[in-house]
Amino acid sequence: MNYDKIKKEIKTFVDERDWEQFHSPKNLSMALSVEASELVEIFQWQKQDEYKDKGDKVINAVKDEVADIFYYVVRMCQKMDINLEEALLEKMEKNKQKYPVEKVRGKSSLD
Repeated sequence: MNYDKIKKEIKTFVDERDWEQFHSPKNLSMALSVEASELVEIFQWQKQDEYKDKGDKVINAVKDEVADIFYYVVRMCQKMDINLEEALLEKMEKNKQKYPVEKVRGKSSLD
């Protein structure tokens, strides 16, 4: 993945439409929440593996929503001057401390 290319594409898209004025952290976080909800909606009321029977329709819908979510994550990072790679790696270190392998392997909780 060429993250610099993606950031440039998004910035150009925003600038061409004069949308910078609308992209406050508050608005971006709200839009991100909406897109995440749209991803959830694809699977709403389905049985565990029911999505597998729907093939390309579900895959394409998920692709669209994941792309929208990623767009807003990148925009938030641009607005807040956050290095996404560094943020992810820092958070993974915190997660390793919070969820040590010997306590959580094969479990969905710390219990």
